Amino acid sequence: MNLRNLLKSRLLLGLLLGALAGVAHAGAGEPVDALKLYVEKATAGLPGRVEVNIGTLDDRLKLGPCGRVEPYIPAGVRLWGKAQIGLRCVEGSHWSVFLPVEIRVFGQALVASRPLGFAQSVSADDVRLDEVEFTKEMGMAISDPHQLEGKTTTRQIAAGQVLRQDYFRTPPAIGAGDSVRVVYTGDGFNISTSGRAMGNAAEGQPVRVQTDGGRILQGIARAGRVVEMRL
Repeated sequence: MNLRNLLKSRLLLGLLLGALAGVAHAGAGEPVDALKLYVEKATAGLPGRVEVNIGTLDDRLKLGPCGRVEPYIPAGVRLWGKAQIGLRCVEGSHWSVFLPVEIRVFGQALVASRPLGFAQSVSADDVRLDEVEFTKEMGMAISDPHQLEGKTTTRQIAAGQVLRQDYFRTPPAIGAGDSVRVVYTGDGFNISTSGRAMGNAAEGQPVRVQTDGGRILQGIARAGRVVEMRL
């Protein structure tokens, strides 16, 4: 958009927002400020610090005169990153337009303080808290170091990269083919035998086992390559 069209678009936006209904605020001296407040209220539940940037309307729009303009959030629109809000005339002409907005959300999250390899356990020295832009991340960023306990990386991670939940997994307590100890527990007794795991399982997950006697059983995976059978 060239300078002339940009000025035309901003003039059109100013005329429209000058008729805004229900968003005026004592601290908002300009119509754009009033609309920014509207978006900020609509995003009040987002985590972290929110920045709102109001875009410009298409300079080719030809709209009828309007006494009041009402902002609204279109169905299915998420106010996150690049989005749109609607402006509709509620007094005078009948029209509705969409205005581009950008919502940027910042907060504290963990980033790698050094390169991390595949299937690597992570210590406190490997990460640091930093302010990041959540709206640039495709997945859920990790902010609590305790969420990394007992987990290993699922990929290589570069220094300075934001740590996301999908970058980590809990390694299986038991792997397919592992020799395991099958422990039968009941009221007042505890019996164990040996067997071989038929699949992977994290601690607390069910896993099938073939005992040395050839029986196929399903129990609960425990640490130390133990399969618990409750009787």
